[in-house]
Amino acid sequence: MSEGADDDGGAGAAARSRGGSPRGDGFSPSALGTREHWDAVYERELQTFQEYGDTGEIWFGEESMTRLIRWMQKHKIPLDASVLDIGTGNGVFLVELAKFGFSNITGIDYSPSAIQLSGNIIEKEGLSNIKLKVEDFLNPSTKLSGFHICIDKGTFDAISLNPDNAIEKRKQYVKSLSRVLKVKGFFLITSCNWTKEELLNEFSEGFELFEELRTPRFSFGGRSGNSVAALVFQKT
Repeated sequence: MSEGADDDGGAGAAARSRGGSPRGDGFSPSALGTREHWDAVYERELQTFQEYGDTGEIWFGEESMTRLIRWMQKHKIPLDASVLDIGTGNGVFLVELAKFGFSNITGIDYSPSAIQLSGNIIEKEGLSNIKLKVEDFLNPSTKLSGFHICIDKGTFDAISLNPDNAIEKRKQYVKSLSRVLKVKGFFLITSCNWTKEELLNEFSEGFELFEELRTPRFSFGGRSGNSVAALVFQKT
């Protein structure tokens, strides 16, 4: 569930949609928050890969992947640390992690077509040390647990746009995260829908802010800000 943008400022597929919303959380419901949408997206991308070898888009661009891997290297995360990519989409980030030497990495997505696409791309890259699973993170299997690092690039954004009780789904996401992540484990989230302050509120129970990562800034009409938020939380 992580397909979309060609750079940090272009993550418009799941961009903030506020104002005039009938919901109390400030987001307008969108098809981008539904499983049907992502199933259709990855069915098309799978066909495109099979026909042309095109791996598809990278959510938030290549810089977002480099930013996260750079943080992991800076903090000397062991290469055998267990890493979970939540909503792995086409699995390109898993490929990058493997190329940097990480050897205990897992990608999950609730779209079977996404997992099939990821598998095809990983096979093409000649990699074999990556685990892939069809999993709904809001209702994860009991085997999905014990991770040192969990990573989200756009999945929490999409869940926030679900037309069917998104507020409750966000709460369930936090509960699932708490269950699969080890105590003192790290959660790295990149979002174009949520500000730093809002994410601090969303993940206030059981997590504390460890670090804010630098992201591109924009200036428009005399105002400036960040196009995306990238935070590292630690489970308490």
